[in-house]
Amino acid sequence: MKLENQTALITGAGGGIGEEFAGQLAKRRVNLVLVARREEKLAELRDQLLKVGPEVTIDVIAADLSVPGSATDLAAKVEKLGRRIDILVNNAGVGGHGDFVKESVAKNAAQIQLNCVSLVELTGLFLPAMTSARQGLIINVASTAAFQPLPGMAVYGATKALVLSFTEALWQETKSSGVRVFALCPGATETEFFARTGEQFMTSGRQTSKQVVDTAMAAIDKSTPTVISGWRNMVVASGYRITPRRLMLMVSERFVKAE
Repeated sequence: MKLENQTALITGAGGGIGEEFAGQLAKRRVNLVLVARREEKLAELRDQLLKVGPEVTIDVIAADLSVPGSATDLAAKVEKLGRRIDILVNNAGVGGHGDFVKESVAKNAAQIQLNCVSLVELTGLFLPAMTSARQGLIINVASTAAFQPLPGMAVYGATKALVLSFTEALWQETKSSGVRVFALCPGATETEFFARTGEQFMTSGRQTSKQVVDTAMAAIDKSTPTVISGWRNMVVASGYRITPRRLMLMVSERFVKAE
């Protein structure tokens, strides 16, 4: 797939996997629309990327996609900038940690809005133009948490299961459209994700953001609907398909237990 001179919108670009996507795409001369809550972080990233590729156009938009209606507002801002989005990386996401009964109802609602609703809305807002042009790329960042229920992170696991199911269905629907769609499923990754939960867990075997994005970039010209980053994560995800449900729940609960 030709990437040079295309325009990519990346959500959650303020750090981690989103920032790595921005860096790798900029090196391939892809113009960028970077989206995150922290405008100052986006401005810093833009300055860094322009030093590497001064010929690339980079716009930054501060947006909180956990707020209802924010996806539509974002699309309107992109249109006002005059950008046509050829590549959509739905990376923004958040997760809570702990028993559901102790979690905030409002925070869970915001988590579902960010991880699911805004992702689906942004896909719906930008996919039609891609199919009309018969070219485009959509990468929805799911997780290995999508392959099984996740006691201790019940809502997070459920949101990623939706992302995986939605994206695989979309892959089938768009196979002959010229648009490449796939779900990227990283396991535990060294990002701010864990710090935001306030607890340490899954500290062994974490990948770097670069490893995850390298996996995604290598999959762009392939045809699979789901891309799992790391052989260990592939083994674990495959194992859950044949594990008895009660045992699977016990094992997955241990995986996310605080240390």
